[in-house]
Amino acid sequence: MTTILHIDASARSLDKSRHHRNSISRSLADDFRRQWLAQITNTKFIYRDLGKNPPGFISEDWIAAVFTPDEQKTAEQKALTALSDELIAEVVQADIILLSTPMYNYGMPAALKAWFDQVIRVNKTFDFDLDRGDFPLQSTLCGKIMVLLTSCGEFGFHAGGIREKMNHLGPHIEVASQYLGVEKFYEIRSEYQEFGDQRHIDSLNDARAQIITLVEQLTLTN
Repeated sequence: MTTILHIDASARSLDKSRHHRNSISRSLADDFRRQWLAQITNTKFIYRDLGKNPPGFISEDWIAAVFTPDEQKTAEQKALTALSDELIAEVVQADIILLSTPMYNYGMPAALKAWFDQVIRVNKTFDFDLDRGDFPLQSTLCGKIMVLLTSCGEFGFHAGGIREKMNHLGPHIEVASQYLGVEKFYEIRSEYQEFGDQRHIDSLNDARAQIITLVEQLTLTN
């Protein structure tokens, strides 16, 4: 049975009873989930809403705790790392990480960055070995797929686009996800939200079509 970790990061919610102010990225993730379940009903979903329940930021005490061997941690250190342990356990279970997020100020929402800081953790999701030379970090997880569904107000963030160098969302997530065992990475993006014109409608429709195609592709191998 496939396990999908579904993470929403938008501060906006998704309420199908209204027509305005809904999260586009959450809507795209909802499309993916519905399309997937139409193909494979026997799927386990783990859900995490970072927009509503953001993880705490890491601190000096947290860093000290994660570098302390488990058998030597104090009760306070175990409490500090309890959420991190829970979030990592969700990642470990997942075959696919379905991540939806808007672009905020050309990068991740703070809640999503906090999640990555909590789950990319030495001796839990990666290890460190200087014998590897200039690349001592290596993930201890493997074989995972990430599907990143994003929305942004402007446009041209793709490779070769007019805002390629301003895109600190998808490329950052793709690099960080490698330390969670992600070996296949797919990004589908809806653009032009702030313009609100036909280009936005076309971009959103194209994203929905890409989701259908991607689900068909992924379900063939599951």
